[in-house]
Amino acid sequence: MPASRKTLVLYTGGTIGMQQSADGLMPASGFAERLRAQQLLQPGRALPDWQFRELLPPIDSANMTPRHWLAIAAAIRQGVEQEGCDAVLVLHGTDTLAYSAAALSFLLLGLEAPVLLTGSMLPAGVPGSDAWDNLFGALQALHDGAVAGVQLYFHDRLLHGARASKLGTASLDAFATLPRQRHEPRGSGIPPHLDYRQPRQPVELAVLPLYPGIQAAQLRAALAGNVRGLVLECYGSGTGPSDDAELLAALAEAHARGVVLVAISQCPQGHVDFGLYAAGSRLAACGLLDGGGMTREAALGKLFALLGAGLTAAEVAHWFAVDLCGERAD
Repeated sequence: MPASRKTLVLYTGGTIGMQQSADGLMPASGFAERLRAQQLLQPGRALPDWQFRELLPPIDSANMTPRHWLAIAAAIRQGVEQEGCDAVLVLHGTDTLAYSAAALSFLLLGLEAPVLLTGSMLPAGVPGSDAWDNLFGALQALHDGAVAGVQLYFHDRLLHGARASKLGTASLDAFATLPRQRHEPRGSGIPPHLDYRQPRQPVELAVLPLYPGIQAAQLRAALAGNVRGLVLECYGSGTGPSDDAELLAALAEAHARGVVLVAISQCPQGHVDFGLYAAGSRLAACGLLDGGGMTREAALGKLFALLGAGLTAAEVAHWFAVDLCGERAD
């Protein structure tokens, strides 16, 4: 874990750099100057040299889309490969911070540089803000040496990029890493077609929770258009309304036309095990893939990275079952 000598600070917007407007807090440019001024007030910190890059326009992370994930990944690649940076710090809004961290975990497979993401619950400069603590804490972690791969830094903690979720809004300690049963990824090596250098294309995905009374029409509506993949949030260990023939038929029809269907548990500490209940077995028979103990953020990001790489449905099914970076937790 060598110390970073040159870090790319990539600013995407978010609460950390927001300014007050007549309509409320809004993303603002010019954060580099504020960062430099604040660093001068903290001469005792051991920080890496850094260069600043801003994705324009800066956005509220509530407006984050998968196309932004691709732009962030491209900026990171440029910083590392062309500008000589050996580490990256992404400044990001907290609403979708865990989604971006998970997606980047798969879009940057094989990148031999640490990538940290951080943000804040309150804007920099506001009394009681966590902005500078999170930002300079992340830079300090990179200076001290961080492992290659994607992680979140929040409230004095490093969190697994593909296992983290935002759990609250009232506390500065808003993120947590969800439990895992093992601590090392099962995959051995990164397949060339999933390497971070390979181009990705945007694909349309959907997420749908099961709930008492869900109808086949609602499922078909979620799968309308050019949706290529669906993350279905099932009950408990991967069950659902298995006595609804029309709902099961809608799933089977989507699978037959090439839509990749992924099942995860709605429970934060849940784990899909289709064979445990007959209700789960019937869902699996419709073509659903077992998401193990993956989070919603990880399942969505992984599906995006696999389908965006141009893999066939069969190839996606194979690699979705492989633990690529510690995401599956089974």
